[in-house]
Amino acid sequence: MKHKLIISSAREMLGDFAPAFVSYTEDVLFGDVWRREALSLRERSLITVAALVAGEHVNQLPYHLILAKQNGISEEELVEVMTQLAFYVGWPRAASAIQVAKDVFSKEKEG
Repeated sequence: MKHKLIISSAREMLGDFAPAFVSYTEDVLFGDVWRREALSLRERSLITVAALVAGEHVNQLPYHLILAKQNGISEEELVEVMTQLAFYVGWPRAASAIQVAKDVFSKEKEG
C-alpha cells in the first residue's frame, strides 16, 4: 500500500532558522519513516499521539491530532486513547492532552 506524502508545518515555523531540522523533518521523518509500509498512517498516528501524551509533549499534540483525524481516527477514538493512557502514563498527562484535544477540536468546528 502506498502512503500519501505528509507535509509538516516545520518549514513555515522554522525554515529560515533551522533549515537542516526542517529537511530532516520533511525528508526523513515524513518522507521516509511515515511512508514505510509496515504500518498504516492510521497506526502511525495512534502510536505518535500515544507517545506525545506519554511524554507530555503537548506542544506537538495539536498538529498530530489533526493529522490523526486526516488518517482516519475519530475524535472519540483519540479521547479514548488518552483516557486509556491516564492509567499507564499518569492522570495529569492525560488530562493535559485531553484539554489540548478539546481546544483543537473546538477550533476546528468553529473555523
